[in-house]
Amino acid sequence: MIWNGAEIGRQEDSMKNTLCRITGILALAFLATTEVARAQEPVVANIPFQFTAGAMTLRAGEYRVQKERDYSSALVIRSTDGNGATMVMTHAASINAPQAKSKLVFHRYGNRYFLTQVWSAGSSLGRELPKSAKEKEQALAAHNHASDQVTIVARLVTSNH
Repeated sequence: MIWNGAEIGRQEDSMKNTLCRITGILALAFLATTEVARAQEPVVANIPFQFTAGAMTLRAGEYRVQKERDYSSALVIRSTDGNGATMVMTHAASINAPQAKSKLVFHRYGNRYFLTQVWSAGSSLGRELPKSAKEKEQALAAHNHASDQVTIVARLVTSNH
């Protein structure tokens, strides 16, 4: 078979387009993997009030929040002094832009606080806790008035210590 210049040029263009597509797909896959990894990093926050996570009420203090295992929907919330811990089921949450800071978000009804979301800096993926029976009870007691939202800034923990 004899190839002319035009055919070779089309073949080269086709190969370049394919290479560009593959490179783009790999870059997106890398960014998505980095995003998921960032969303799974533990965070530590000093929570200045008693709060409820799932069915457990925890006292004020410093807490480490992390996924129970990679790709698990369970979060472990443990006091850094070892005096309180719980595990809660969550579901994925997302927003349009990566978070500037790690944070824990609470719903507040009067003087009762309920952990509702966990976000890691640099990620637009987070975890959301479903409303617990205790929180639903508080919402009813508040005559279904909207809860206040309270945000506590947290810090990323880069090692398992």
